[in-house]
Amino acid sequence: MTTQTDNATIDIVVPDIGDSENVEVIEILVSTGDQVVLDDSLVTLESDKASMEIPATQAGVIQTLSISVGDTVSSGDVIGTMSAHSGAAESAPEAAVETESTEAAGSSDSSAESSAQQRANAETDTATPANNAAANASTHTGNAPDVPPSSEKTEADVAASARSQASTSPTAHIADDKIRLAHASPGVRRYAREHGADLSLIKGSGPKERILKTDVTAFIKSALEGVGSNYGSGVGNNTTGIPALPEIDFSRFGEIERVELGRINKISASNLHRAWLNIPLVTHHDEADITDVEAFRKELKTDHKEGDPKITGLAFHMKALVHTLKAFPKVNSSMTPDGQALFYKKYFHIGIAVDTPNGLVVPVFRDVDKKSITELAAEMADVSHRARNKKLKPDEMQGASMTISSLGGIGGTAFTPLVNPPEVAILGITRARMQPVWNGSEFIPRLMCPLDLSYDHRVVDGADAARFLKYYCNAIKDVRRLLL
Repeated sequence: MTTQTDNATIDIVVPDIGDSENVEVIEILVSTGDQVVLDDSLVTLESDKASMEIPATQAGVIQTLSISVGDTVSSGDVIGTMSAHSGAAESAPEAAVETESTEAAGSSDSSAESSAQQRANAETDTATPANNAAANASTHTGNAPDVPPSSEKTEADVAASARSQASTSPTAHIADDKIRLAHASPGVRRYAREHGADLSLIKGSGPKERILKTDVTAFIKSALEGVGSNYGSGVGNNTTGIPALPEIDFSRFGEIERVELGRINKISASNLHRAWLNIPLVTHHDEADITDVEAFRKELKTDHKEGDPKITGLAFHMKALVHTLKAFPKVNSSMTPDGQALFYKKYFHIGIAVDTPNGLVVPVFRDVDKKSITELAAEMADVSHRARNKKLKPDEMQGASMTISSLGGIGGTAFTPLVNPPEVAILGITRARMQPVWNGSEFIPRLMCPLDLSYDHRVVDGADAARFLKYYCNAIKDVRRLLL
């Protein structure tokens, strides 16, 4: 976004980026003096679940840039100026093109804990699992050649501060007043609370020892290595009780190449590990007869006109899931952090795990109960396209009632999807196959779809899970039930 300041100069302003604040700058795609045209990407921002490119709203020449990689910005912030003129280049600056080609080649991300100048990726202070998935969720490519100034603390320095504090001040419970009084932003305090990190044990590496998110992640990393405290379930100094894996020099066995995990992959790994440690997970398996609904979908396909959205089976699964959640409201709930109560949700938002070149993301489709199959199909096409092009906003990946993870387009017979906290269940779908089904007198061919319902056993018991999936199978078997 740009705003006019005088006849020749306009401000470059961060546009609306949803409800996220202090989103980190992970990549600067232009330099002072570069010519840009309308919609050229200027900088890339990244939350914990998605990257966003800030485009130029008109052609011109970059005059100043007031941000650096690692800085955080919010909606409305001025990040530079440009002069507008009609003679700007007709194509994106060469540097931006090179950056894009590097992304396409799959260049590795820098570490989540490394210093800001070494990174070309970013994050917000919020952390919502994938919805994460995912997820909740989930980094994007790009390397920064800059060397961090000597005044900045290295990853080793920050990790050492966390180890020192953890070894001298272990505690079995994180008090809210300690988090509130810590010298850290609200987002960092929230991130620490969600990940079970005691801010009173962390020494900040920011100005005036302000605790940064990188300090928290370094502390968590040390906790996972068995030297921190109060991570996950918060039991003792070694919270997992699992011995660390030994480091192995694989080069002894042959040629190797080290490729850093992307930021979204790292965040997803952390969230999934946290979920695995904290949620008593059970998976119930069943099969749904989708012969009739698939025949109906093919009928719609024959009536398809140019410009109409492609109707996929996933749209029917979304409607069937909402239909089932209405019948089993406990599954549409979330447990309070202290485990003493449930929040029952009166809305029906469905997360859909989307596989992208940059990792798994989980956009959330809101008010599915109020939308038609055609509307959902159109929305899915739009969201999938934007997800693969890093155009999703953070608030588009939050607030799901339940998530669907579909491997139907790939294959498999069953799997165990992990629940995406704070949701209490997730539905897995694998490829449907024609099978002989006994109808009481003979075997007939039916298209059977394997389903996998993973659930938090603290909220959902086995009998309810079996009833839930049976109800779902009946709903998807006969689409007329979706009208009830």
